[in-house]
Order: sequence, then structure tokens, then C-alpha cells
Amino acid sequence: MTTELVLGIYVLILAAFLGFEVISRVPAVLHTPLMSGTNAIHGIVMLGAMLVAGSADTPLLRGLGVVAVALGAANVFGGFVVTDRMLEMFKGRAAGEKKDVAAKEDGAKGPR
Repeated sequence: MTTELVLGIYVLILAAFLGFEVISRVPAVLHTPLMSGTNAIHGIVMLGAMLVAGSADTPLLRGLGVVAVALGAANVFGGFVVTDRMLEMFKGRAAGEKKDVAAKEDGAKGPR
């Protein structure tokens, strides 16, 4: 094993621990903004995967690059879908509250 490979594995393990600790402490209210930021980061990762796939010399590296781009695209798309669903839940709740308030105000005024 080369020193570069050991260092890469070390960084991967540290990143996994750090990611787990950060994500596990995020309150539910901040989940949607965190997902939006993560989508932006995954877009950058996908761009890097495209650059690596484009400059690959061997078929194995090209194949790994294509797989990395496909998985990155699926991750970005899934993140946007989850974020959109979460935002729709908040829109539905706010619209429902407005309807309830309007119905109570109409009931309070009495018949016309």
C-alpha cells in the first residue's frame, strides 16, 4: 500500500465520522435548508466526476466515471425531489391555516 492510498482511506474514514456526527445533530426544522446545500455540493461532485470520466485513459476508469456521474445525478435529483416534497408540506399547512382562520371569521360575523 502506498502512502497516498493510506492517506486517502484515512480522509474517507474521518469524513464519514464527521458527516455522521453533523447530520445526526441537525434538528428537523433545518433539514430542508441542509438538503438544498447538499444538492449544490453534489452538483460540484458530479462536475468533478464528469471531468475525471472525460480525461480517463482506460475503459475501467471510464466505466467508473460513468457510474460516478450516474449515481451523482440520481443523488442530486433525489435531493431535489425530497426538498420539493418537504416544501409542499409547509405550503399545504399554511394554506390550511388560512382557510381555517377565514372560516372562523365568517362564522363570527354571523348570517348576512
